[in-house]
Amino acid sequence: MTSATHDAPALAARQGLSLPHTHVDTIFVDGAWQPSRGTGRNPVTDPATGEVWGSVPDGTPEDVDAAVGAAQRAFQGEWPRLAPSERAAYLLRIAEEVEKRAGELSLTNSRENGSPVSESAGAAANAAGILRYFATLAEYLERDDVRPFPRGGGESVVRRDPLGVCALIAPWNFPINLVIIKLAPALLAGCTVVIKPASPTPLSIRVIMDAVAAAGVPAGVVNLVTGSGRLGDVLVKHSGVDKVAFTGSTPVGRRIAAACGELLRPVTLELGGKSSAIVLTDADLDAMSEVIIKSSMRNTGQTCYISTRILAPASRYDEVVDMVTATIAAGKQGDPLAPDTVFGPCATESQYRTVLEYVESGLAEGARATTGGRAATLSGGLENGYFVEPTVFADVTPDMRIAREEIFGPVICILKYDDVDEAVALANNTEFGLGGLVFGSDPDAALNVADRMDTGSVGLNFFASNHAAPFGGRHDSGLGTEYGVEGLNAYLSYKSIHRRV
Repeated sequence: MTSATHDAPALAARQGLSLPHTHVDTIFVDGAWQPSRGTGRNPVTDPATGEVWGSVPDGTPEDVDAAVGAAQRAFQGEWPRLAPSERAAYLLRIAEEVEKRAGELSLTNSRENGSPVSESAGAAANAAGILRYFATLAEYLERDDVRPFPRGGGESVVRRDPLGVCALIAPWNFPINLVIIKLAPALLAGCTVVIKPASPTPLSIRVIMDAVAAAGVPAGVVNLVTGSGRLGDVLVKHSGVDKVAFTGSTPVGRRIAAACGELLRPVTLELGGKSSAIVLTDADLDAMSEVIIKSSMRNTGQTCYISTRILAPASRYDEVVDMVTATIAAGKQGDPLAPDTVFGPCATESQYRTVLEYVESGLAEGARATTGGRAATLSGGLENGYFVEPTVFADVTPDMRIAREEIFGPVICILKYDDVDEAVALANNTEFGLGGLVFGSDPDAALNVADRMDTGSVGLNFFASNHAAPFGGRHDSGLGTEYGVEGLNAYLSYKSIHRRV
């Protein structure tokens, strides 16, 4: 160890890593790694240190043509003609191969976007779980669907056909699982795909491509291109693409929706959120403290569905503020590669600056930072990282920017309400509608409040995604759903064959 790394343990930890993909020149097309048609490069930066540690091709339209062409040829081949149970067997093999690569997936993920390894260590298991769940839906696809005419005299045989070539575009916050939740149903349906990861996080998905290849998936069924958002535009509008699935920001989602609308192209959009946690008067605050980080500041606040607005009853407002403040302040912020780190950096320099701007606006508008409220100053090799102190704002009013706009960083706002009707109105007073929480000891009362919330998912005293239940947003949070049989249906086209009995 050099004297420089002796004083910088974070840098020393990174020097000791051996990851399968760092500086690469290839894209995955037609079952093999191939050189990109272009010469441009996109750097990959470790947000904890500010160091460039990898790079990938900045793809070209010719790369997209090659990938889409390979997917089209594969769709004309055996893949969509296999029995769903045969495609399910491939999903199960991919799941096994992904789990074999759990360590390299976790470390690559954490170096790309700063997710603590306590978070990214579960990515492989979760991805494998998604693949295995969708494999169970093969029976659904193979089941006969014959529907009699309501007035008699005939019946209709309903066929579920794969849509074709699908463009799968993923964000940087959960770069592995937000690809897998699109890839698994698309493959089971019989579609072929072209994946385009977010430009800050292109390397972890290469590990998934290694798993796909090791599982023996036929050439051309799964393809990968890398590049900037400009390349995503090329892919979305490509004449050979039959469906688009995108997770990311609402402004980008609007542009994709407009393009797909013009092309009459099916699209699934999972976009932003500004979700609320309603704390009822009988809530168990000790139990709430056990889940508040995962429910309201998961992945350093860079999670679409988390409830970053906590609505507390006036009678218990100070209690809630004290509990949330103490819980967030106790979470360790530091090197994402350290197993005890709870909060890492913002994933990119631009996001870091965006979060600081929101923090400054909250202070300027009169919110009170009960912990945090500034850029974090860390040492040991993390001096140039994109760290913002985990921040809790009290005395927040609904008109403040921090109460209305998605921050996507380690910031929680706590608002006050007088009665349940006001709490529900505050929760629904947003352009978004993705997640939500209700904390309360009376399960019937909590469920009643959840039913009144205008949002795609609500958790009662905790929040988790269920692979078997639909997940999607309302309003500015998106179109369509992922997970569950509904997520599979998004990759299917229906044909009714009418016949006389």
